[in-house]
Amino acid sequence: EDYLKSSIHLGTRAITPDMKHFVYKRRADSLAVFNTALLDEKLKEAAEYLVQFAPEDIIVTCKREAGWKAIELFSKSTGIKYFEKYPPGILTNPALDNFLETELIFICDPWTDKNALADARRMRIPVLAICDTNNYTMDVDKVIPGNNKSSKSLGFIFYLLAKLYVEKRKLNKEVPPISEWGENWDNLVPPK
Repeated sequence: EDYLKSSIHLGTRAITPDMKHFVYKRRADSLAVFNTALLDEKLKEAAEYLVQFAPEDIIVTCKREAGWKAIELFSKSTGIKYFEKYPPGILTNPALDNFLETELIFICDPWTDKNALADARRMRIPVLAICDTNNYTMDVDKVIPGNNKSSKSLGFIFYLLAKLYVEKRKLNKEVPPISEWGENWDNLVPPK
């Protein structure tokens, strides 16, 4: 029910061959609808994958403004470094003052975050990505299928991943309530 309320299950009108197997059906308005059972399974898999990396070895980036609040709260909850706008070359150019090394890059959209994806590919760094029905998944190592255009959906995805990450890594951090991760969260119940 919470997946439906957060609109995580709603894709776009376009469906790429890479994302077709995550789609359950099309609505009358031709929007694709993700299979919610698969979403649940893939979110758990993503959390298990994420837990393998220490917070200092991960960066998360989201060029889309709808995800900025979510990645900021995700960063505060987990200790993972974040960038609203990925600074070009920070992984590939050691001469830069802000150069850093990382073991995993987490992106919100392979299309809008294509510079981070390209740098990760160049440096052979694994990529975890939230992919909507219109995304191609080339160079993405682990896919989280879901609506990556809505602040509510992105907030819900990052909230769930933050809760699971903090719990599984036994971090002494507090994850803010779901109501702080986006708008109109009153109807959502925190996961058990």
